[in-house]
Amino acid sequence: MLWYERDKTAFLYEGSNWKRGFVGGSYKFLKDGGLGGRNIDARAQFFYFATVNTPAMTWKLIGKGSQYAWGYLDAQDNYLDGSKTYKLRLPKDPPAKKFISIVLYDPQTRSQLQTSQPFPSYNSEKHKDKVTRNEDGSVDLYFGPKAPPGKEANWLQTVPGKGWFCVLRLYSPTEPWFEKTWRPSEIELVK
Repeated sequence: MLWYERDKTAFLYEGSNWKRGFVGGSYKFLKDGGLGGRNIDARAQFFYFATVNTPAMTWKLIGKGSQYAWGYLDAQDNYLDGSKTYKLRLPKDPPAKKFISIVLYDPQTRSQLQTSQPFPSYNSEKHKDKVTRNEDGSVDLYFGPKAPPGKEANWLQTVPGKGWFCVLRLYSPTEPWFEKTWRPSEIELVK
């Protein structure tokens, strides 16, 4: 899976394994506004991982555009394993005027994970009447080769023997995303 990032500017939150799309927050991959040169490692990582680069992905556009975070490590700093079951909590009131989504990807192809589910993903708008919500309005998503009993509506399938990663997308993000007052939980291994 790409590589383990040691640059702290790659992480979206302190003490978290959620990463930002652009290490250092620059779509030009500049260090210190260009005074420190280009971050060639960050540039190589991004273009191995993704195919599109646009300035808007780094701008704070309240209620417009999109923002991204991605994860490939669980809360214990282990790579995500398709043989195991994990849980992710999305707090209530996602900070997006349109919707948020979580999509599972294959680290070898960087394409959607190939499972018996046509689209291994969650969309807060498309699935709003299908998922089970917690009493506080949050949503728990489960990732694993089989759905935990009673959690089928909130389950995304993974493949045993294969790693995976996920991308969180926010469409028309609102202030709580930029202020970091709303944040997803870490991806927790379910024992």
